[in-house]
Amino acid sequence: MWCDVGLERLVVGAALVALLGRGVLGQSPVVRDQSAEAVGSVPHAGHPHEVLPRNATPQGVTTGPFDQLNISLDLLFAVGSSSERDAQLLQLQGGEHDPRRRGVTLQQAEIQLNGTIDKWFTAQGVLVAFLDPDGETVVELEEAYLQTTHLPHLFQAKVGHYFTEFGRLNPMHPHAWDWQNQPVILTRVFGPEGMRAPGARVSWLAPIDRYLEFFVSGQNANGETMTSFGSSDEAYDERPVGGRFFDRTTTDARSGNDMVWSGRVATTFELDEDSALGFGASVAFGANATGNDRETVITGVDFAYQWRPPQAQPGSAFLRLQGEYLHRGFETAAQVDMGPTSPAALPAATLRDHGGYIYGLFGWDNGFAAGLRCEYATGKGDSYLGGGVFGRNGDAFRADRVRVSPLVQYQLSPFSRLRLQYDYDDSAHLGGTAHSVWLGFEVLLGAQPPGRVGRDGLSGCSCR
Repeated sequence: MWCDVGLERLVVGAALVALLGRGVLGQSPVVRDQSAEAVGSVPHAGHPHEVLPRNATPQGVTTGPFDQLNISLDLLFAVGSSSERDAQLLQLQGGEHDPRRRGVTLQQAEIQLNGTIDKWFTAQGVLVAFLDPDGETVVELEEAYLQTTHLPHLFQAKVGHYFTEFGRLNPMHPHAWDWQNQPVILTRVFGPEGMRAPGARVSWLAPIDRYLEFFVSGQNANGETMTSFGSSDEAYDERPVGGRFFDRTTTDARSGNDMVWSGRVATTFELDEDSALGFGASVAFGANATGNDRETVITGVDFAYQWRPPQAQPGSAFLRLQGEYLHRGFETAAQVDMGPTSPAALPAATLRDHGGYIYGLFGWDNGFAAGLRCEYATGKGDSYLGGGVFGRNGDAFRADRVRVSPLVQYQLSPFSRLRLQYDYDDSAHLGGTAHSVWLGFEVLLGAQPPGRVGRDGLSGCSCR
């Protein structure tokens, strides 16, 4: 899935994309933002079934597909330091796009293309490049999918390679997060890159006065971004779940039982014209990579509250509260470690991991915002640590852990922001506490629709 390339190839690719989209990028910032809203149109707050035509510009003039192509480049940088050395930071900052080293981190350079194909479909493709801790350039296809616009009875379908619509944050790209790093429990359950794979999804928007949407999705179980399921031998070499071994014979999709199936229901209540409260529940299940007939089940609940005037601009006052709780049950097959000294038996077991996060972020009219995020993760069942030794708290990705992260943000414009974040970590695998500070900078060039989960106008970050 990943490939290392020279920087010159990335520059050439970006130049070609920019040339293709120069008509879009040449628009004024206001028109770019409106065009993005048209492509990613969703039901308006308070009117869940009033949807803008996908082939209409903000001026109401019908145009061709090329005129509806939006192209953007989003850059995320972070500079900072930690009381832990880089080797430990790779475990504390487990997300692939987290600030992962002392000094400067290029968290991502994301090129996104999205637009209207015709009256039936929209499409989106996301290409991401970043530098790994060794300084090597990594390029990956993050998403590439088609989505319908005019299915009857308020149905919608998506097909391609996409983030699983589970909870509030997993479907979001890193630049749409309010904090600079991925929550601990999401890293443990969904892996460093989040849960995404090729598949198909159908959703239905209930014909009632408030937002209520149901999702059903089927995706391939294998690949490095399906950590809790079919995964890959590379992923298990780097970060095995519970210290177990990868079983190559379990990744072939012989039937629907070898796919990952997920579902979600989400609803939003408009409390008044300035505030809304949303709830969601999600589930995902499928075969994992430790042996035949071994399954993983992940469940989660989430909420979000947001106060923001309807006509507010980036940098205006707002309040957002958000939280998620996840639980994973991971069945392991009986295995044997043929180590250099003597074989060690790994009995079949069910490893359980659970935890969550909650945060609050308040913004003032001068572009400043401040908030606090609190996280907790724990579990049951021993990990295999090698050499015949078992224990959960010796496993950096299953140990009891608490993280508290204050944040100060300044929105310079709709297309750039600064974030200063402190992480206090208390993880059992460290035997003590860790302290890290990160100054992050984001810039956006071009048109990009707001980050959303399905057709929920409440989802997305507070920055834009």
